[in-house]
Amino acid sequence: QVQLVESGGGLVQPGGSLRLSCAASGFSLETYAIGWFRQAPGKEREGVSCVNSSGRSTRYADSVKGRFTISRDNAKNTVYLQMNSLKPEDTADYYCARSRWECALRSGEYDFWGLGTQVTVSS
Repeated sequence: QVQLVESGGGLVQPGGSLRLSCAASGFSLETYAIGWFRQAPGKEREGVSCVNSSGRSTRYADSVKGRFTISRDNAKNTVYLQMNSLKPEDTADYYCARSRWECALRSGEYDFWGLGTQVTVSS
């Protein structure tokens, strides 16, 4: 069965770090671009970052540039999102999704989504 499973979320203090993982099963990530999205309470879903199938091209939302880093390990069928210098406004449910086309921060480009992992940044 095709699955994307996010993990690594939790509670962290402002300025702290978390590393999210997006593990695929039932298919190979090799030929897919992977995006990370987030949705905070009362707000629309926001594209955070994406990486193309080769791992050579990445994109970041302006709000996370310089703080977040996306990477992939196709041998492990996993994509990661390293989040540093976390801020309270980063609090949200984080989702990964696959795209058969290019790396983009528009949700319409993605055809399959995980169920999300919660990130809370608070003192």
